[in-house]
Amino acid sequence: MQQTQWSPPTAGIAICAAIGLTMAIGAVTVVTDVPGRALAGIAAIGLLAFATVSWRARPKLAITDDGLAVRGWFGTRVLTRPDIAAIRITEFRRLARKVRLLEIDTADDSLLVFTRWDLGTDPLNVLDALTDAGYAGR
Repeated sequence: MQQTQWSPPTAGIAICAAIGLTMAIGAVTVVTDVPGRALAGIAAIGLLAFATVSWRARPKLAITDDGLAVRGWFGTRVLTRPDIAAIRITEFRRLARKVRLLEIDTADDSLLVFTRWDLGTDPLNVLDALTDAGYAGR
């Protein structure tokens, strides 16, 4: 059976939260200079916010009976087949490695972009699953 939902990796989110919590504790207890304390505190807040938002938006993309469910920070958007104009992979080189993005063009001219972090796997695998489900290949 092929995978039908994709989300950021649980271990990665937990590691971001743990590092953020460690930095917050360090900013309050260990760092003695004021600028260092402020920078560590801002970094801790950023990591904790990123982990919270990543956890909240799980699963990021899912194939459901109603359509393709895209979950964001504040809610879920369901795209039916007529709502999807195109699904494609964009690939480019960055820092001597290939980066792939899954892009979904909607009929209302919005573009949804998913990274490997968002999907928890290679975007090519997700494109294959969406093609098998009848969403891609238009």
